[in-house]
Amino acid sequence: MPRGIPNARRDEDGLRYTTFHVPLAPNPKHMLSNYLKSESQSIWARNSQKKSKARQGRRAALTGRSVRLTFIIVIHPGSRFLRIGKASDVFPVAVPNVVARKVNPPSDAPAPSYVQGIYRPRGDTVPQQEDPSTTQDEYAVKVTSDDPFDEKIAEVTISLRDRMRFYKLRVTANAATVASVFNEQFQPEIIAEHNDPYQPEWIKDDATGVLVGDKALRLANPQESGYAVRWPIRGSNFNTRDYGSSVQSILADVETVIQHTLRDKIGVHPRDYKDYSVVLVVPDLYDRSYIREFVNLLLMTMGFKQLCAQQESLAATYGAGLSNACVVDIGAVKTSVACVDEGLIIPDTRLNLNMGGDDITEFLYVLLERIHFPYRDINLARSYDWSVMEDLKSRLCTLAEGDVALNLYDFVVRKPFKPAEKYGLRAYDEIILAPMVLFEPRMVNFKQKQENLHPLSHPDISDEILEHHGDQITSAMIISTQHLMPAIPMIKPPSARGGQHAGGFGIDVCFEASKLPLDVAIFNSARAAGGDEKIRKYLQAVLVIGGSANIPGMAHGLESRLQAIATPLVADMEKVQIIPPPKEVEPTVLAWKGAAVLGKMDGVSELWVTAADWDVLGLRGLKERCFFL
Repeated sequence: MPRGIPNARRDEDGLRYTTFHVPLAPNPKHMLSNYLKSESQSIWARNSQKKSKARQGRRAALTGRSVRLTFIIVIHPGSRFLRIGKASDVFPVAVPNVVARKVNPPSDAPAPSYVQGIYRPRGDTVPQQEDPSTTQDEYAVKVTSDDPFDEKIAEVTISLRDRMRFYKLRVTANAATVASVFNEQFQPEIIAEHNDPYQPEWIKDDATGVLVGDKALRLANPQESGYAVRWPIRGSNFNTRDYGSSVQSILADVETVIQHTLRDKIGVHPRDYKDYSVVLVVPDLYDRSYIREFVNLLLMTMGFKQLCAQQESLAATYGAGLSNACVVDIGAVKTSVACVDEGLIIPDTRLNLNMGGDDITEFLYVLLERIHFPYRDINLARSYDWSVMEDLKSRLCTLAEGDVALNLYDFVVRKPFKPAEKYGLRAYDEIILAPMVLFEPRMVNFKQKQENLHPLSHPDISDEILEHHGDQITSAMIISTQHLMPAIPMIKPPSARGGQHAGGFGIDVCFEASKLPLDVAIFNSARAAGGDEKIRKYLQAVLVIGGSANIPGMAHGLESRLQAIATPLVADMEKVQIIPPPKEVEPTVLAWKGAAVLGKMDGVSELWVTAADWDVLGLRGLKERCFFL
């Protein structure tokens, strides 16, 4: 070591002196404290708690859970009925989703839209079926008419005869002629007014100029009275056929139906909306514009406290107590199919069919007209005549081949301000051919059903960054329509491959997939979920809901058809199983019940979207809370 440099001691580190103080060891009491470590301790949360306590002063007599359930409203809008009620109710209130408004001038009032795609005017000839007694095959069907529509009916009849042959059921000889002769000669029986307790109270006019629900259907003659009777919801979207492109008119009628039902049936007035939360049931395959306008109506226009959106199929599994199922919702206008896996809808399995219970009603009318329906003046554009066919559908229609017989039925026609008339009717296989339209969509004129429908927004304009119009096309739709797609090289850009069609497939995939038979649509939906294991999983848990699920023989008819499709295509395919809904729960209210179950869960507190959230974030705020959007 050089001279002049002293040796450094071992306890010195050579650092200069500083004013830095070494912190003391942490106190364990401080580490275990939660002071100011949660959002509930912030000033904003405390202010919110004070306001909440002030609002709940008048509810102090009730328990906390009952208060929460009492102030939650579940809304399930449909094409024909609006189901609404509190989450604490056992069953919802179901009202016809229709509004009648006074219009000026009266000549501009359109007729109610009941008829959609199978309507045939009176005057069709009765097809002459070959007498089975003169042939070697009693199941043979022969049509002498050259009408293509009659040929389609003959094809459906042949399909029925094949199933009757398989089950070794006899066919009644010349049943159509026997029924036609009886119906043509029948004269109605007049029922006196004092002997008819079910005669409705018909309405000629109303001082308010607005009629909702059952009152709108009791208008004696809407067109002569200057009323426009319209249904604001059609399928999984707004009814732009009757309203045109005026979305505000549609929303005004939706608000009117909800407001009148809450006030008259449930006892909730508009001044109390700020205290109520809403669980809204939305379609599986939704239009973003539909959800945006509906949520904006409930939160901003009507002023409800907060909202949670729930898909129909997922709500149905909640109501049935299932975690995995293939949900088939047969509504009035459309039929939706989707697979649910552990509380989530598989997006690629969603599929919509453009047919439902109304098509069964129309087809039943067409079939009964061919055997001289005894009620000669029937017109499906009138509400009371439509209700006649709806009543016959609910009492006569079946999908059990063993129920086919030449039976005698009766029905009552109640016209405005006239005595009721009781008719007799003979029918044979018409009662099973009508619901078979779900499996034989060749009878439906799908182009006519699409006429005069307008999009809610321009396809090239969007106010949402995350919106993409190709989202409406799912794998289930592509599987169902791939045989129709042109063989176009994939190296071309989408604009060259698909023209103007969404997704660049060269065809309208959504429209073509909506024309599938119901059994094929269910199988393709299960195929889109994965391999053979997934197909077996979902075909053994098929949940059928909606009004047409009540048709006798629906479970067996669907099981047998699905089994015939799946057995040769799926390895080790066991028996297809249709799961019935829980006891004492109608298939029509199962989705509403499931949404009410969601409202009772503690986890729903994480899904609410307030008006302030919606005002700032819009649809993106709903997407953060409801991850399926």
